[in-house]
Amino acid sequence: MTLGTSLRRTAAFALLYMVATWLGRQTLMDGNNLSLVWPAAGVSAVWFLAQRRSRYRALDALALAAVTLTVNVATGASAVLAAMFVVANLAQASLFAYLFRRWLPHLWGGGGDQPLSRVAELWHLIASAFLATAAGALIGPTAGWLVNGFYSWTATAVWMTRNTVSILLIGAVGLRLGYALHRLHADSRRDPRALLRDRTSALTGRRLLEYAAVVAMSVVTYTVAFGIDHGLPLAFPLLTMTVWAGLRLHTGFVVLHDLAFGAAAVLFTLHGDGPFAHIGDSAVRALIAQAFVGMVAVVGLALALSRDERDRLLGDLRSSERLAGEQATVLSTIVDSMAEGLVVMDDRGGVILRNSAAAHLMGGAVSADRRVAGTSFYGLFHPDGTPLADEEMPFRQVLRDGAPYSMDMVVRNPHVPDGRVLHVTATTIPRPIDGRPCTVSIFSDVTADRRHRDELATFAGVVAHDLLNPLATVEGWSDAALTALGEAPEHPATEDARDGLRRVQRAGGRMRNLINDLLAYTTARDAELAAVDLPLGPLVAELTAARVDQAESGGAPVPRFHVDDLPPVHADPILVRQLLDNIISNAVKYTAPGVTPELEIGAGLTEAGLVEIRVRDNGIGIPAGQHGRVFDSFHRAHRTAGYAGTGLGLGICRRIVERHGGTIGAEPNPGGRGTCFVFTLPAAAVRQPARL
Repeated sequence: MTLGTSLRRTAAFALLYMVATWLGRQTLMDGNNLSLVWPAAGVSAVWFLAQRRSRYRALDALALAAVTLTVNVATGASAVLAAMFVVANLAQASLFAYLFRRWLPHLWGGGGDQPLSRVAELWHLIASAFLATAAGALIGPTAGWLVNGFYSWTATAVWMTRNTVSILLIGAVGLRLGYALHRLHADSRRDPRALLRDRTSALTGRRLLEYAAVVAMSVVTYTVAFGIDHGLPLAFPLLTMTVWAGLRLHTGFVVLHDLAFGAAAVLFTLHGDGPFAHIGDSAVRALIAQAFVGMVAVVGLALALSRDERDRLLGDLRSSERLAGEQATVLSTIVDSMAEGLVVMDDRGGVILRNSAAAHLMGGAVSADRRVAGTSFYGLFHPDGTPLADEEMPFRQVLRDGAPYSMDMVVRNPHVPDGRVLHVTATTIPRPIDGRPCTVSIFSDVTADRRHRDELATFAGVVAHDLLNPLATVEGWSDAALTALGEAPEHPATEDARDGLRRVQRAGGRMRNLINDLLAYTTARDAELAAVDLPLGPLVAELTAARVDQAESGGAPVPRFHVDDLPPVHADPILVRQLLDNIISNAVKYTAPGVTPELEIGAGLTEAGLVEIRVRDNGIGIPAGQHGRVFDSFHRAHRTAGYAGTGLGLGICRRIVERHGGTIGAEPNPGGRGTCFVFTLPAAAVRQPARL
């Protein structure tokens, strides 16, 4: 805010405050120089709120002090008393502005850009006004006591009531007006005619007639109650007009209605008319009149703001219902258009949601009562052809164990006579539905994928077996040729022949490794599992000792192993040996040159009753984004780094783990460089079938 703008605002508020102060000084109480009404309190409150962002707020304080001192002295107050009134009014306005900004920072005047629109905000406004006037009352009436020689509790009550009511009424009007000017400035680029249409769109002819009726009847009733000397206590029944306005009409109109007719009631009383004029003591008379005006203001504002809040909540509710309906339509469209089947079920087997793809994938076998039937109804089998038991259905596995579960199953019924392989993934829904735990299952048709994979694996196995015989012939004859050349006399041609044969031997070794990996992959996929209770400790000790011996014999850095106590598992010993050997050999192999391999092997039980094995190394690690892909067949994360391999080792590991019903993953080593491999196997105490 520029200096010029701030000075113009200060001058305008100072002029308004001077008029309000002079009017208040015309209502002095008898003998104590204290006014019965004080509109300047409300003006000063709005003044200090409007100038909250000005860098020249000190000028506002000086202007308020000068006006207060000048008007009070000019209207008969002593200089000492006027000075005390300056302190009281400054303290009151400053404290109100501070409390308002602290409690209502989102409203216009508090630093925000919102209007007074909630009942809770009204209570904060009243509390701010009351505490601020209490601070002023500690100074103003005390000054009267010092000057006049006696302390009037009635005068203190009048000060508290008149200033609180003034801040409430004039402050409410100022807040509405300030917010309106703020909106007008924000909408200054809009077409004024369109803006006017928006503001008056709710003003129908019937509503305008109602506004006119409230004004007319308020004039009549207030005139009858205060302007005619009939001796009847008709003041408080006038609240019916306030209630009518608060329940039906715009909040801005209610504020102006309260201010106008509250001021009329006070003016009638000061003039000696109305039901309060018969009270003999002027201070008590002013106190009751101000209390009446305050009640009118609070009732009107509370009703109007409650209605606004209710209308806003109803509007939000309607908007939420509309958005929820739209989202439900979009979600329903998405679910129905999915190629994958989706079924949501509760713990009793009740079907809450099922898309059309789910029914299609199950061959149209759908229960009539929207409850999951037995597996024989759908024709469900394991991939090996054995029937699937009811308790083995994925959603029941999830409800029992609490962990996500996936499996392959075959659907074969009269509608799918050739069978269809489905991959099913089930997981729990975090929140109950209708108070019951629920699961969501996703069905995918993987018939073609599984057939292709089976054909590829079979082909790889056959090729591997067929290649072993010619490979053995190549290796045998190359060994024999090298032996024969060892006895030949030295000659350049002889040395070239030896070098060529050594190259053949190295190529044969690489080919044998590839064939062995292909055979291992086929074994890991197709071999019958022979699960037994298997202690991991001795097996790991044997594998690590073999790696140490291999390093010592080859002159490589000897790896260091830190092995914790490992719980036993229930698994196939041959496959678990291959699993651990692959992971340990990988960790040792993928170590930077000159670095001694260091591995930490630990294990523990999970909440699902599985043994979780962790193998941490200090190797070169896995590039970001490839921690999941390294388990794909033939994928190599470091193709150009000079490390030999076929890309099947970790694929074999994943196949072995999954056949035992576990999971495997890789993540950056929490301890720094390297990788941490994590996989799960059934614990020895859990004797469950190991299936994919």
